[in-house]
Parts: sequence; C-alpha cells; structure tokens
Amino acid sequence: MPRDRQPCVYILASGVRGTLYIGVTSDLGARLYQHRTGVTRGFVGQYAVYRLVRYEMSDDMESAISREKQLKRWHRGWKINLVESQNPEWNDLAPGLGLAEPLTPRR
Repeated sequence: MPRDRQPCVYILASGVRGTLYIGVTSDLGARLYQHRTGVTRGFVGQYAVYRLVRYEMSDDMESAISREKQLKRWHRGWKINLVESQNPEWNDLAPGLGLAEPLTPRR
C-alpha cells in the first residue's frame, strides 16, 4: 500500500477479541505511529490498543467519517464478526502494509 494520504477507517485491538478502538484518518501510517509512540494520549494508550486488525479505505473523508460513525454504533459482537470476516487470527496488519514494526508481547 502506498504511503499516500487516503481517507481510512481503522480498527485497533488490544489482543484477540480484546478492547477495540475505531478511528478515522487521512494518513494511516502517521496515525498508527502516533498511537504506538504515545504522541497522543487517551484511550488507545490507556488500554494498550495498538494492533491494527482491520482497515477500510474510502474515496473521501466524508464517507470515511460516515463509516466510522456507523461502526461505532454497532454492537460489540458485530464488530468482532467484522474483524474476523477478514482477519480471523486477529493479526497485526500494520507490518504487512509497511506501516510499523511487529508488536512484541508484553510480559
């Protein structure tokens, strides 16, 4: 995936079926870097929600924001089913996209 800016909705997880975070960005690589390095404080850092488990590219920011709002209204079970429909192992997708180093397990 090129590092060009493109609207995107993404789901982060703390682990398999763990805490979920849904966000929207125009630069997925930069946003993941911010989350993983603690540049922005908040929910993601507090609950260690760093694993990129799903992302959806959009044609424009308006549709990405609309999709983000839709997903945030969904029940947790629906969100889990959505992730598992394409990522049943809950793998961190960021390294495969060239966006981040693999996460190392915390002890």
